[in-house]
Amino acid sequence: MKHARQITTVQVAAILTSTIIGVGVLPIPLFAVRGAESGAPLVTLLAGLLAFVGLFLITRLGMRFPDQSIVEYGEVIIGKWLSWIGSAGIIGFFAILTSLAAREFGEVVITSVLTQTPLEVTVIVMLALAAISTRNDITTFAYIHLFYFPLLLGPALLIVALSLKNADAVNLQPLWGNSHDGMAASILTIAALFQGSFIITTVIPSMRHPQGAMKAAVAGIVISGGMYVIIVAATVGVFGSEETKNLLWPTLELAKATSLPANVLERLDAAFLAVWVTAVFTTLYSSYFLAVREMSKLFRLRDHKLFSFFLLPVVFSMAMVPYNILNMYETIQNVGRIGLYVTIVYPGFLLLVAILRKKRGESSERRSSG
Repeated sequence: MKHARQITTVQVAAILTSTIIGVGVLPIPLFAVRGAESGAPLVTLLAGLLAFVGLFLITRLGMRFPDQSIVEYGEVIIGKWLSWIGSAGIIGFFAILTSLAAREFGEVVITSVLTQTPLEVTVIVMLALAAISTRNDITTFAYIHLFYFPLLLGPALLIVALSLKNADAVNLQPLWGNSHDGMAASILTIAALFQGSFIITTVIPSMRHPQGAMKAAVAGIVISGGMYVIIVAATVGVFGSEETKNLLWPTLELAKATSLPANVLERLDAAFLAVWVTAVFTTLYSSYFLAVREMSKLFRLRDHKLFSFFLLPVVFSMAMVPYNILNMYETIQNVGRIGLYVTIVYPGFLLLVAILRKKRGESSERRSSG
């Protein structure tokens, strides 16, 4: 399948960053302190490194098969039927990921802002917005992410920088943490927050220079991972690890405790939530787009628009399955950890088989000369 190659390396880096930074921004300090208390920033850093392993594998595969996504080159590497199982697993996983992100968004909104609004309304509105947006082509998809990229990073960095005046360095000592009993579980949970980076498999076939995909991958993981580490460090620095354990959404509490100089704004939680809603949209947009785009390739369709609304009731139904907010976060953690097999183990298996069988797509030189 031939793709219009219009997406730049900078756009891919922006797509990865705005996809990774999403709904998980609010609870990530809580996930981190459960694993190592004062060593929460270290846990977050290690999780980012683990997530990069999966991103590295899928990027290497994309560079090896620059005209195909994982659904297409999976068939070349391991055959039609085995690949079909793997591809169906990927599509199903990202559909579930979309539903859980929408549910988490709904829970935060009805708890913090629209307390009289039914949960179903907030969830379906966000999912409908994502479904409508996925009807655009991949070039528009890239432009939307690039547009929102500075709107996500700027305010978030400002809030974190202002919060540091209330931080106490003692809260972050020792750097390696006091208890390591749940460290491995926390690393896996936080690494699961980076799984949106899998979108790169859908983007690489439309890149002007697919061989620059690794640069974009490194930039995306460094920016988003760095943002997560800074947010966790600021939250633990302000509240301490024990207090952070008692907060459901520590990052939101951090914004509440932060003010602009001269008390221009005494609380920044309203501004932060506005930025967070944008981050949720870009994450949902990517996971939904990946699911419908790869589904269209699995069924050999030219256009993915057919599945944009077809998938909507399925995703909405899955979003309503958790019966309360605690069950939702338990489900999110379990699904995220299982998903690491989809986003790390499966691409690693494909890359290993591709190398052993010497399978490769057209080289960029041959493609450009053609």
